[in-house]
Amino acid sequence: MRAHAVMDSPVGPLVLVAQDDQLTALHLDQQRYPPSPESLGGRDDSVLPAAREQLAEYFAGDRTRFDLGLHFEGTPFQRLVWTALQEIPFGTTTTYGELAAELGRTPAAARAVGLANGRNPVSIVVPCHRLVGSTGALTGYGGGLERKRWLLAHERRVAGDPGFGDTAGGEGSA
Repeated sequence: MRAHAVMDSPVGPLVLVAQDDQLTALHLDQQRYPPSPESLGGRDDSVLPAAREQLAEYFAGDRTRFDLGLHFEGTPFQRLVWTALQEIPFGTTTTYGELAAELGRTPAAARAVGLANGRNPVSIVVPCHRLVGSTGALTGYGGGLERKRWLLAHERRVAGDPGFGDTAGGEGSA
């Protein structure tokens, strides 16, 4: 059964979608690929209590890794990328090309990694915000670069790097 819950967060309202008690999607308001109403199921704010609790802990700075049942709907390559994203350490970033290499692909696969990353259905929990361009510049985030900047700065502060995000513009500071 598919249902969704809505919770407030420092980056705006989050819509958490459950499929048989597993988190299948986490949507930010005004994101690049908004969900279709039929993909959400009915609203039931009692679903996914562990996901809501863990997200609240993350935003409070008390959680650096999620431990949730996830149900990915995507191609085998997308699921491979989304699984690899979960291995990027909290408070750090890596590039699209570096992730492609970790997956045993050539540097040319960086674009395919970027496309898969952009279709990540479970943002924040599957930390697609930790991928940056080859120069370290913040590039593409379905929820907007301001949210990506906020998430990275939050993680760096929690991880003990208070200087992150102090540079003007912040584009090359990741």
